[in-house]
Amino acid sequence: MPKYIGAIDQGTTSTRFILFNHSGDVVAVDQKEHQQIYPKPGWVEHDALEIWKNTQDVINGALSKSGINSSEIVAIGVTNQRETTLVWDKNTGKPIYNAIVWQDTRTDVIINKFAKNGGQDRFRKKTGLPLATYFSGPKIKWILENVKGAKEKAKKGELLFGNMDTWLIWNLTGEHITDVTNASRTMLMNLKTLDWDDEILKAMGIPKNMLPKIKSSSEVYGYVGAGSSRPNSGEETSPLQGIPVAGDLGDQQAALFGQTCFKTGEAKNTYGTGCFMLLNTGEKPVQSKAGLLTTLGYKIGNKKAVYALEGSIAITGALIQWLRDNLSLIQTSPEIEALAKSVEDNGGIFFVPAFSGLYAPYWKSDARGVIVGLTRYVNKGHIARASLEATAYQTREVLDAMEKDSGVKLRSLKVDGGMVFNELLMQFQSDILNVPVVRPKVAETTSLGAAYAAGLAVGFWKDTDELKKNWGRDKEWTPKMDSKRRQGLYSGWKKAVTRTFDWVE
Repeated sequence: MPKYIGAIDQGTTSTRFILFNHSGDVVAVDQKEHQQIYPKPGWVEHDALEIWKNTQDVINGALSKSGINSSEIVAIGVTNQRETTLVWDKNTGKPIYNAIVWQDTRTDVIINKFAKNGGQDRFRKKTGLPLATYFSGPKIKWILENVKGAKEKAKKGELLFGNMDTWLIWNLTGEHITDVTNASRTMLMNLKTLDWDDEILKAMGIPKNMLPKIKSSSEVYGYVGAGSSRPNSGEETSPLQGIPVAGDLGDQQAALFGQTCFKTGEAKNTYGTGCFMLLNTGEKPVQSKAGLLTTLGYKIGNKKAVYALEGSIAITGALIQWLRDNLSLIQTSPEIEALAKSVEDNGGIFFVPAFSGLYAPYWKSDARGVIVGLTRYVNKGHIARASLEATAYQTREVLDAMEKDSGVKLRSLKVDGGMVFNELLMQFQSDILNVPVVRPKVAETTSLGAAYAAGLAVGFWKDTDELKKNWGRDKEWTPKMDSKRRQGLYSGWKKAVTRTFDWVE
């Protein structure tokens, strides 16, 4: 009987359940989008109960479509949108407020207060992170201060915090845990001790008892249905009953793992709602001087933790969704490529999508989006093309910072995520970086990374060398642009970025 590993991939816009075989091939998948809630400008929320229900639906859907029996599934891994923050009542299992999404900027007042006493890098030495609205800690603080009775309940130990990995694992197994990669995105974990930092918790007014236990990224955390007395378990028995949940990685670290970037100096870029480039820096954290994040790459069981440098870009794929949903410029996201190809170039315009401020390497939460260089000549094709190019330019900025920090010159870039099937974007990306861009055979590297972590924990795969053998090249793009044009376009982009600064008082 063949055996499989399952991965729950809980992303910003949808949740998926994917089954992989021993070769790392996708054998079954089901996916379901969830609602994006925008109560005020700059605020983004999710309904965590909807996400939990969708998770159950896609598990059932993938099993039903494939005809695979749950007895053939050896373990489950979880990967998730990071920083998205949820606080729920331990007794009822109900969230006390919607999940506050990573893109949300409502904590800017909290951030500014902290920055006045110690600057933007106040917690960076311990956490590897600048003060920014992006991270979970300030979001927890906002919930405790703005939801009636939350502070008192938290002090009594009645509330639990989690990113979406913790929420799903708690609902599946009854265990309140997270892994080092997700914990490293809260701004509450000490990079060296790999534990919650008491000094930062005190500064933020967050009780330690509401935080999950920090585990490695690859170990058995619990078994599906073992915590069936918890409030959200429902009366129905999960089809995954008794299967170990054994892998947990934030989505970008999961993609690093799925791309088998196990050597120091190996990097990947994921093109999703946002864009995230990670560079493996080995067993010691490298503090960034160029606006990058120092983060956990992964930790396998009792082995030493592996660190990474990360460049985060808030809006890439989300810009294409915005053109589709807000402007109705296209009907479906894949149409963007044909529209962009209808013109020869960007018509002299640059689109800087700083909808939620600018992330790496600027970290300016007061920036907002701009289109510059508009003339009567410009049409919707140029806007489409400039939207795709924005992703490539932002990636170049992150790569420049990464090379400056690490001293490592990137030879090629491994890519994954939904946008890597856009041929125009991938060629332009190679052109503007002046390095080859490589797409793997299995593009679902985020889910695959979670599956790999779970599989290693239960012996489905022997070691990382075995995982490395699974990786295969699907397509490679090489630079075709001359250096003068490359430099001219990039200079135009850098000039356009300055026009986004200081829009919010």
